[in-house]
Amino acid sequence: MICRPSLRSFRHASIPLALAATVAALSGCAPVSFTIGSGPSDEHIHATRIIDEHCAGARVGVIDIAGLIHNGRSRSLLSVSENPVARLHDQLEYAAGDDSIKAVLLRINSPGGTVTASDAMYREVKRFKANTHKPVVVCMMDVAASGGYYVSCAADRIVAYPSTVTASIGVILQTVSLKPAMDRVGIHAEAFTSGPNKAAGSPLGDMTDSHRAVLRAMVDDFYTRFRQIVRDARPNIPADQFDTLTDGRVVTGNEAIKVGIVDELGDIYDAHAAAKKLAGLKHADLVTLARKDAYVGNVYAGAPNTEPHAAAPTGMTQINLAQFNLTDPFGSGDATSTFLYLWRP
Repeated sequence: MICRPSLRSFRHASIPLALAATVAALSGCAPVSFTIGSGPSDEHIHATRIIDEHCAGARVGVIDIAGLIHNGRSRSLLSVSENPVARLHDQLEYAAGDDSIKAVLLRINSPGGTVTASDAMYREVKRFKANTHKPVVVCMMDVAASGGYYVSCAADRIVAYPSTVTASIGVILQTVSLKPAMDRVGIHAEAFTSGPNKAAGSPLGDMTDSHRAVLRAMVDDFYTRFRQIVRDARPNIPADQFDTLTDGRVVTGNEAIKVGIVDELGDIYDAHAAAKKLAGLKHADLVTLARKDAYVGNVYAGAPNTEPHAAAPTGMTQINLAQFNLTDPFGSGDATSTFLYLWRP
């Protein structure tokens, strides 16, 4: 009898064995191609209880938003991460369809990401609230900056740790010019375009005043929208401090509470209490909403990290800004032409 390992078993096999198998296969006579490493699970969302208040009929669902926010799967040598926008959609759909889930707690640990993906997540949360009338509370962890703060603005209440890094309200478009270096080694690039601004931002050419005007207008447009989202969500921010607080700076949770960027200082337990209060409940179990194979054994074990190229074990929420790859942070092949709501120190 021949036993064939399942795909799930292979996914968790050790990397040395997988690499050895790859070398052996590639040394054979016939061309062979297969993928090793780990990828996002195809399992449906399910709820795992992490705080038991003996109230199965009333639950608060925890949804993690961790790592870079973007609408796509990031790929590294040995892994493929899940699309974070798609996962949030599935989690909110689960929370909407489960009558026992009376409120949602978004646990955010993210420096932000692309403009459109941040807006998509924001809209998903707003749509969930409008359709279900269930309250949403944000618990900010290490970082909830830029796009992470943008998404937070969709919540009914924001709880932050005193040490949380947040705000960074602004837009960045990073451009790089390779032309000076190319000129020095005698490389000439020429683009045939349909108009004078078609190649705006290309690293192979010079940035003209017209190009700068086009890109600046787009940055200003996205920035205006971000400011309006914050203004609508946080009316208690003093008017005479609003321009200063939205100039792109980051602040700690201790500073954020003083100016109305967040509602209270606390931790996951305080966020749970806030969610119960908004839902009109005295008691409610706390459950995580995640894929079936994600480890969620306690309140600090979040959903699998979405950060590309991260080496965190399955089920661990990790944010490591030192691993941010300027040339390809989202696995898209080119980040230099991406508009970002991102804190990038």
